[in-house]
Amino acid sequence: MIPDFSLPDQDGKIFHIRDVVGEKKLVIFFYPKDGSLYCTREACYFRDINDVFDENDAMVIGISGQSVESHKEFAEINRLNYTLLSDTNDEVRKKFGVPSSMFGLMAGRVTYVIDKSGRIVYVFNSQRQVQKHADEALKIILLLRKTGKTEAR
Repeated sequence: MIPDFSLPDQDGKIFHIRDVVGEKKLVIFFYPKDGSLYCTREACYFRDINDVFDENDAMVIGISGQSVESHKEFAEINRLNYTLLSDTNDEVRKKFGVPSSMFGLMAGRVTYVIDKSGRIVYVFNSQRQVQKHADEALKIILLLRKTGKTEAR
């Protein structure tokens, strides 16, 4: 099951995961840093296909350790159309067990797909295949819709 958490979003409002579990499928992607080349590519690709997630009753959420202000600027510059959460103490990252990469020097890049019951049904971990995070998540969301099941297996 997905861990319970609350974090501030890019507008400074507190987002409670319990408010959406049971309402929507979730795609939660952890990324290293606002504004870096690969993170910007990943975030913009999620933006570009976010309508397809919406149409399939799935909510996209990006999480990294930067401040609310950093997230707000990142979202505005890149016209991001989904929620970014600020995990400045890496508490939620630790709850999910997101590994570090590059010998612990860089925060990991991992995407989780969560069904409506709050169960993690798919995990994709890759530092470099940034667009594949959204592609893999969408594939699982579509599979869940097609089969009508709550899990991808």
